[in-house]
Parts: sequence; C-alpha cells; structure tokens
Amino acid sequence: MAHLTVLRECARRLADRAMPGRFPVMPGEPGSSHALPADAYLYRAWRRIISSIPTECSLCQCTSRGGRLCQQCETDVLDSLRDATTSRCAVCALALNPDGSCPDCQARRPAFDRVIAAFDYDNPGDLLIQRFKRGCFVDAPMLAGLLADAVRTAAPPLPRSTILVPVPSSRAAIRRRGFNPAAEVARYLARDLGLACKPSLLQRSREGVRQAYLPKLERMRGVQHLYCCPISVPHADIAVVDDVITTGSTLHAIAALLKRAGAATVYGLALARTPRPPARLE
Repeated sequence: MAHLTVLRECARRLADRAMPGRFPVMPGEPGSSHALPADAYLYRAWRRIISSIPTECSLCQCTSRGGRLCQQCETDVLDSLRDATTSRCAVCALALNPDGSCPDCQARRPAFDRVIAAFDYDNPGDLLIQRFKRGCFVDAPMLAGLLADAVRTAAPPLPRSTILVPVPSSRAAIRRRGFNPAAEVARYLARDLGLACKPSLLQRSREGVRQAYLPKLERMRGVQHLYCCPISVPHADIAVVDDVITTGSTLHAIAALLKRAGAATVYGLALARTPRPPARLE
C-alpha cells in the first residue's frame, strides 16, 4: 500500500504545482475521510494540468482551456437545470406540474431511486449531445466532467461503493457511430470520480428498434427484455450511465432488472435530461 500513498501524494503535488490554490480538498481526496484509487488521483492531476492549455470551445469556437466549454457557453448549458424558478422531481429530475406533481412518477412509480443530470436536453446543450453522438467522441472528457461536477454537488452524495454501468448500445448504433456514447462517458466519469466501472454487468439480450422517435408507450414495450444482467449483484449500489434520459423507460426497465439481480439502489446518471415530456412522447 505504500506505493499507492506515494502515487497519491505525487499526483496531489503535481496538481498543486500546476494550478496552486485552485482545487480544495474534496471528499475522496487526500486529507478527507475517503480514499480514492491512485489512478483517480493521477487522472485528476493530468486533467488539472491540461486545464491550463488553450483550446477551442466546442459550441462557439472561441478560446477556452483544457477542452472545456468557455465560461459563457458552460453557463448557458447548465443554467436551465439550475433554474430556481422551475421545480424538479426529486426522483426523476423532470420539471413538475403546476400542482407540484411529477408527470412521470405519478403515472408509474420508477424502479430507479434517483436521477442526476448535468444539464437539460434543450438549446444549447442539445447541440453538444447531437455533436457527440454523431461521432465527436473527443468531447467525452468534457461532457463527463460536467456530469462529474453535478454528481459531486448532488445531495445526498452517491455512496463510495457505487458501480458505474453504461447502457449498452445496439450493434447497429455502434456500427453507425463507431462507439457507444454512454460507455465513453462512463469511462471518463469513473476516472474523475474514482468509482468502479463494470460495463459487463449489463448486456443486451437482443437488437431492438431505435427509440428516438417512438411514443412513450411504445418505448416502454420496446425495452422489455431488451437487457440482461448475467450475474447477481447482491446489495450493490449501481449508477446507470446514459447520454440522455427522455421518458425514463430505459432506465426504469434496467433498474427493475438490476434490483431483481439483487441491487440495493439504482441511480441514473445522464449528461442531459429532457425537461418536460414532449407531446409526441405522451
């Protein structure tokens, strides 16, 4: 264990030397009550170093740093979800009805326990998702960073034992894009948060139809028996990672599956959340 301590201390000093005073001790870092794996510290140190390198903002192409959005674009992307005038469901993060009820949860009690999203699937954040899913996988670290920030500030925090599991893409989608967006985000998110990532815990049982333009009821039927968990996961805390949560049907089906396999809690972590159910999805 001595070499792990040395690696963590080297990573901390490297980050502090690159950008002194910018990064206070967070839960899971040296000096806190939880310890992260050494590779997580090295990854954070690396990210902090490159955060000083000038790059282009993915939205407006003006000067930014470290592959992140510029400050104005990041504010514009995150503002909708942080809007204090819009009340959100504490479980699914959907905008509530005027009477305080959740349009989704009142119709169907979700099998998942909570959703954490980085931003709304709305302008301009939807442009980032579309660009990413069209093949711009170099945006994965930046997008995962936005989600990691949301996870760190969420209350209550995720358990340190949480296992990240990306939603598997269909073979057709992987051939079309060349990668699985959820898996790319989960990979960087695991490094950033120092959590385990186990894609093998969730597999597709069959190839399904594309969900993007299906009505909600057809989505619910389409995801039945679409996924499988090949092993039991007794008492596990699992966070299912996806790019966008629209109706919540996929997350609901996966959470029910994982809980039948023994999971204690199932969270949904998404880059973007559709803020209100579109009429065509009802």
